[in-house]
Amino acid sequence: MQQTSLGGVHYLSKGLSLICKPGIRAFVFIPLLINLVLLTMATIYAFNSISVWYDSLQNSEYSIVQWLIEWLDWLLWPLIVVSVLIVVFFVFAFIANWIAAPFNGLLSEAVERHLAGKDFEDKPFKIGEFIGDIPRLLGREWRKFIYYLPRALGCLILFVTPLALFAPFVWFLFNAWMAGIQYIDYPMDNHKVPFNQMLSQVRNKRSGTFGFGALVMLFTMIPVVNILVMPVAVAGGTALWFDQYRNKP
Repeated sequence: MQQTSLGGVHYLSKGLSLICKPGIRAFVFIPLLINLVLLTMATIYAFNSISVWYDSLQNSEYSIVQWLIEWLDWLLWPLIVVSVLIVVFFVFAFIANWIAAPFNGLLSEAVERHLAGKDFEDKPFKIGEFIGDIPRLLGREWRKFIYYLPRALGCLILFVTPLALFAPFVWFLFNAWMAGIQYIDYPMDNHKVPFNQMLSQVRNKRSGTFGFGALVMLFTMIPVVNILVMPVAVAGGTALWFDQYRNKP
């Protein structure tokens, strides 16, 4: 089946329905709690940062920025709000995913078992196996961070150049792609798919990954609603993997 960006969008709503299923709900609480704490902190920080960034643009040394502020002030303020929300919320969401990685792996596995029609009692939770998997799961998050960091820095540089007004759009597009990778990677990692092989597979069907990640990003920017994003995205990303990437070379 060909995956379109709209198909990718569909999987976030599917993830919402999946986390309510018996056998899956038990794995949602800890990722939800981690997301609640960190995104509450992000909301407070973001709204404190908006006026600071606006003042820094007003005092910019670039004449073109001063000209844009003078003539496009009506557009600049909402653009700054959106920019701060994009940057701050995604950074905090990235930290939340790192901390919650072991629990997100369990949630992804539970969703996969449900989609495959397997009995949850066939594979009871074993604390020893869970603890043993933590180094591998954190190592995978580190590998994603190494992939992410230089590209993120390249995007962030735009915010302090004359192209600053375009930076929020570039940042959003990049992080939509990363969000798709982040959540599709949980089931990939559960099946020990190497990171570079995972990247190759998602690049072959970019539209689904990007469409899914873009919607995750949009909801991540909405206070209160974003608390649910991480577990819903884990479930939706697993469903997307199950339908589109499972057993693919």
